Amino acid sequence: MMVSGNEAIAYGALHAGVKLVSGYPGTPSSEVIGCLMNMELEGTHVEWSVNEKVAVETAAAAGWAGHRALCTMKMSGLNVAYDALIGFAYSGTTGGLVIYVTDDPGATTGMCEQDSRGFALMSDMVMLEPDSVKQSYEMIQTAFEISESIGSPVFVRSVTNVAQAHAPLEIEKRAMPSSKTVLIRDIQRFTKAGSVIATNQHKRLIASLEKASAIIEQKGLNILKLGEKDGLGIVSVGSLNKIAEEAVELANENGCCFEPGSISTLRLACTIPYAHSEMDRIIGHCSAVIVLEELEPYVEREIIVRAFRANKNIRVIGKLDGTYPRSGEYNAAVAAVGLFAYSNVPVPEHFVTGDPLPAQKCAARPITCCAGCPHRGTYLSIKQAIKEEGFKPEDVLVTGDVGCTILGMNPPFHILWTETAMGSSIPTAAGYKLSGLETPVIATIGDSTFFHAGIPPLINAVQHEVDMTVIIMDNGWTAMTGMQVNPGTEQANEGKQHRRIDIYNVLEGLDIENIYVTDPYDTGGMTKTLREALNQKGVKVVLARRECAIQAARRGARHSYAAINKDLCTKCKRCISMTGCPAIAVADGMVTIDRELCNGCSICFNACPFKAVERKLL
Repeated sequence: MMVSGNEAIAYGALHAGVKLVSGYPGTPSSEVIGCLMNMELEGTHVEWSVNEKVAVETAAAAGWAGHRALCTMKMSGLNVAYDALIGFAYSGTTGGLVIYVTDDPGATTGMCEQDSRGFALMSDMVMLEPDSVKQSYEMIQTAFEISESIGSPVFVRSVTNVAQAHAPLEIEKRAMPSSKTVLIRDIQRFTKAGSVIATNQHKRLIASLEKASAIIEQKGLNILKLGEKDGLGIVSVGSLNKIAEEAVELANENGCCFEPGSISTLRLACTIPYAHSEMDRIIGHCSAVIVLEELEPYVEREIIVRAFRANKNIRVIGKLDGTYPRSGEYNAAVAAVGLFAYSNVPVPEHFVTGDPLPAQKCAARPITCCAGCPHRGTYLSIKQAIKEEGFKPEDVLVTGDVGCTILGMNPPFHILWTETAMGSSIPTAAGYKLSGLETPVIATIGDSTFFHAGIPPLINAVQHEVDMTVIIMDNGWTAMTGMQVNPGTEQANEGKQHRRIDIYNVLEGLDIENIYVTDPYDTGGMTKTLREALNQKGVKVVLARRECAIQAARRGARHSYAAINKDLCTKCKRCISMTGCPAIAVADGMVTIDRELCNGCSICFNACPFKAVERKLL
């Protein structure tokens, strides 16, 4: 069957007999749990956890109990999970515990270009890196085996172009997980109560990595092929293993002359622990080595250190000599630059400039809200409230957060100033206010992000009596990463059993005096509510509630649409310039609304001063 790299991880875990799978949504990793959620899996628990720290703690406990457990996240989530993960790494695991993390060279899914190998390096944890969909399926199973053999968690790191790639894969039968749970009481292992306990656990962790090195070499995960003596070698990592082959072909097509089999290659499927044996052999065999790895030069630095210790004068072509960038996703053209450098062949001009035609032919298309998105009403209401309170947009700080909420930074809204990390909108706004800012501050945050990391900073703001307004944009879903459920998702909408946590009840529990509930489709009403909140002292929370338009449409909760009355329309295009709704466009000189895209939200009704937008029933 045709599966993605993420789905291959899911199927591989099932074949390995996984007992528990936990994680938090984050592109490009989300499809692992998304795939498993669509299955009836007797004996296996699968959950979207409230955040990555909780996810890794839940999975690690299952590992302590003797079961195989998998925890999934994107690179940014590893920052959240690491506080707990390093503690579990010290204590080790009884069953197999695998942490699946996806990095994003090129930042195609947003956030950052974090290289998660650094976490494995400073934690003495194994890091495996698949180069294909098939190897993703196989490697997750290998990771469980290694984890159980060494008694420590194991990382499997993928990147966007492997996690999101699709390929045919033969799926093997699922292995049923054990029903027997182990309960071990061991203070020396499961606590950090004292320096002796902690240092002994650290020593055990270091020893487990050394044990893993022997297992990995025995399994032959890293593949070394020696070519011409004193010739060129290529060391490639994970997803770049196949790109290295394409790069040689491309270089030969553009002036280089590499004979088949002349280049020595070391294809790394495991980057931590370093493949010292294979590294030493390729260093001793070659006069120059190209190191292909995206983001940070971890392997390159180790190659240089090994060569220095062996007193081998070898040319290392990589990032540290300026050949390759530390940023961006590598393709064959980027990888081939090192081959040109080795061969003293000029890099073809089109390799540097790229193809300008796509940019010339395609109109600029900034990311915007979907048609009917309730956040559109929230942004417009914020802008109007600021205006009616007598402030200029540049006078009022409005912080954004991770997720669909950040779309307010783009046209036509231009309302949000910041986005850094999950939950940061609230403490960022509070920090500005506590620094002496006299004009209002507004923090915007989505419902899933609020559950993930927004509650502690809100408590902090309440405790310190910060004068600020917090808008929680509650659309009922973790929408941007693929419509995953969160603790506030209505059970009737999800279709599966879970207990819903109402954000309003959480706010009441925090003893917040001014809580408002509004419908963002009612921009007039929400503007009035925001103005009232801005004139109250202390922390005020506005709960803007309306289900994600995409999910509502999928359930058939769409009963009307908007249409343009051509007799009243003056073609001022205010409905477009003010709302930015993708359902509204100009065709043949007339403003039109796409009936299939429109969900009848009515926001454009308020935007038109000539009442030319009318509601039509389906």
